Amino acid sequence: MLLKEILATSATRIALSIAVGFLIGALFIFFASEGTWALLSRGDILGGLASGLSAIGEGYAALLRGAVFNSDASNVAVGLRPLTETVRFAGPLIAAGLGISLGFRVGLFNIGGTGQILFGILWATIISTRLEMPFGVHVLVAVIAAIMGASLYGALVGFLKARTGAHEVILTIMLNYVAIYLFTWFIRNPNLLQDPTAGGTPKAEAPAVTAQLPVLIPGYQVHAGLFLIIGAIFAYWWLMERSAIGFRFRMVGQNPHAARTAGINVENTYIWAMASSAALVGVAAAHQGLGIRTGFTYSIHAGIGFDAITVALLGGGNAIGIAFAGLLFGAFKAGGPQMQVIGVSPEVLSIVQASIVLFIAAPPLIRAMFRLPSVQESPALDRLRAKVWRKGGDR
Repeated sequence: MLLKEILATSATRIALSIAVGFLIGALFIFFASEGTWALLSRGDILGGLASGLSAIGEGYAALLRGAVFNSDASNVAVGLRPLTETVRFAGPLIAAGLGISLGFRVGLFNIGGTGQILFGILWATIISTRLEMPFGVHVLVAVIAAIMGASLYGALVGFLKARTGAHEVILTIMLNYVAIYLFTWFIRNPNLLQDPTAGGTPKAEAPAVTAQLPVLIPGYQVHAGLFLIIGAIFAYWWLMERSAIGFRFRMVGQNPHAARTAGINVENTYIWAMASSAALVGVAAAHQGLGIRTGFTYSIHAGIGFDAITVALLGGGNAIGIAFAGLLFGAFKAGGPQMQVIGVSPEVLSIVQASIVLFIAAPPLIRAMFRLPSVQESPALDRLRAKVWRKGGDR
């Protein structure tokens, strides 16, 4: 009974999806190994199998060295650098993943993370390069500008959806391009944000020293943006699980018609939900735009807006789940180059990510593969349902 209840949980399905994703990646490493094919072509089946398995082990060992701990390093401090890189890469993925997940829970598909990040970075760059303020005040104002800039960009989507009925998917896709070209125009113009040392390359100036997020540990690249991410995790949890507006968000996401009947203004909820979703993405913008020490191009968004969709799906709408999902994908980003050094194609990790998303997005598929009981088959849920019906009958 207990085992059946455990197997019916979404956590089990997510864990199996991740395991299957790594298994599929292992198959690609196996068949992409030149040594494996060379031995198999000579008829040495056992040698080919051994070579392929060795390639898999070396590939995933390289991933661990690049993402968790480098056992080949000269000292422990250097060996721990991969872990700090994983945390640094994971930060904006977690914040943006929280924002995308908030939209999902309100029934909105926010795929405009790229545009919202760039719009937030645009405002943060204006504040951090064109205004002079004391340290502490300057970085705080720049962070607020990034969050508010992204939030207003998201609120525009919610407003258009609420007032015109336009679909948020189309709106966010188009606004991604608007943000990219607007940001490029700003950093291409010498009178606006272009770095005067960039020559003909569209490049923004680096944030002023007083506006940069300070490094937490000398010798590493982890900066104070980590605290922004921790704050975003708590804010998301409190908003969605403990606040009245979060309750309205969830009600609209479950059934907008019933929410409207209950007196909830669904249109205004869409505006506030998109603004809140984009505000969390704006935390990722602050992490990216103010954690850098050099000039940057529009590619500073680093595909975070789209990767965040995967993080949100893997996290299942739960703040802690999204944090772990962000760390996993941050590990992929940090460890990918180390895998490439030993000859494993970095596209393997993309295959692993895509496979995980496939199985997460198709619960019946993973249940059929492992013969997992569905949620409705959970004895605990059956008992809870029976208890509710009994109370209803008593009344």
